[in-house]
Amino acid sequence: MLKGIDPILNADVLYALRAMGHGDDLIIADTNFPSDSVARETVLGEVLRIDRPAAEVAKAVLSVYPLDTFVDDAAARMEVVDEPDTILPVMEEMQAQVSAVGGPTMIGIERYAFYERAKQAYAVIQTGERRFYGCFAFRKGVVPPDAE
Repeated sequence: MLKGIDPILNADVLYALRAMGHGDDLIIADTNFPSDSVARETVLGEVLRIDRPAAEVAKAVLSVYPLDTFVDDAAARMEVVDEPDTILPVMEEMQAQVSAVGGPTMIGIERYAFYERAKQAYAVIQTGERRFYGCFAFRKGVVPPDAE
């Protein structure tokens, strides 16, 4: 155990989050997302797992992971097929976690475009989220220097 770090962040996830640089994408996906096959195409090359609801995983991740403030797509959600403006409860819960750290309103990404973004990501975390459309992308920002 480490002090100040959410215990659901396992060693593999912490390694990936630390290794990522400014502009790298992290995918937080539900149980139905093709995480293993998509993750094979990412920089990390293997799927990470945290068997918890998506919003709980996001809260833990965002406690150590800065969101990019230089782009409009730092936080994104997979759109509901044929209903791009629909916001499901899982998306509302995730937006609450993003907003809690001062992040932007998530943009929607069409399902297949989301798959393509995910393949270009640094890493994929598959969660235990069983609700549909619990798939999100977060672009890493920077940690500023300490004030003098």
